[in-house]
Amino acid sequence: MGIINLNDDSFWAGSRCNGRQLGSRVEQMLKDGADILDFGAVSTRPGSEEVGLEEEWRRISAPLRILKSMGLPSGIFSFDTFRAEIVDRILQELGYSIIVNDIMAGGFSTWVVSGKCSMELGGGNCDAAFVSPMLALVGRHSLPYIAMHMKGTPQTMQNYCNYEQGVVEDVLEYFSRFNAVAERYGVKDYLLDPGFGFSKSLEQNWELFDALPQIKERSGKKILVGISRKSMICKKLGITPAQALEPTIEYNMKAASMGVYILRVHDVREMVDALSVR
Repeated sequence: MGIINLNDDSFWAGSRCNGRQLGSRVEQMLKDGADILDFGAVSTRPGSEEVGLEEEWRRISAPLRILKSMGLPSGIFSFDTFRAEIVDRILQELGYSIIVNDIMAGGFSTWVVSGKCSMELGGGNCDAAFVSPMLALVGRHSLPYIAMHMKGTPQTMQNYCNYEQGVVEDVLEYFSRFNAVAERYGVKDYLLDPGFGFSKSLEQNWELFDALPQIKERSGKKILVGISRKSMICKKLGITPAQALEPTIEYNMKAASMGVYILRVHDVREMVDALSVR
């Protein structure tokens, strides 16, 4: 999965792409071997500025017209958004199915830190009260879906790095609860993203990474990993994102050997080359 950011705030400048570059960037990534192209109009790095719905749509709408004009097959476009309204507008504009890459798991990421379970429902099956327009839309259209683990929002997530059972067990419990909610909306065949860099310390990120085989086996889901040039690599090695290509490839190769289904990367050609000689 190749990353194309339609904003000027993403942490890795090399992933940013304006309208004039979009067609050539798309063609190059596909030529380099990308199976999926993931477009994001809003930066979700820790502490990133919140962007409203209409501004997100403004950043997406012009690129959509370019993508539509290219005549590419459906099934290769993924959109990194947590808003059901944005997904609905994309579907109307393109006229065919897309992959939804949702960092907030249909809003479940804010539900788990809301306190509503204990306050309003006295524990019990509190997730039965959770309402998700995103999951309703995904289920209605049978869209391919990726649900990520996070607690809170990009603006608040680093306040929620506490894990009572440890990060691995809590992430597995999160997805167990989410699965029951998703099935209620008819969303069954989705991918799981452990959410590296979201609501996790450096140590927790690496503990989670080492547990990828366990997460895959116990969840019973295909897994997406997104660690490309991220701070969990840079801080561990004392380098910058610009210096992180080789270790990104190394750790993605390890993730692939653990059975990860999708690698979300900035550098498609380099990653495809590495995998081809594995």
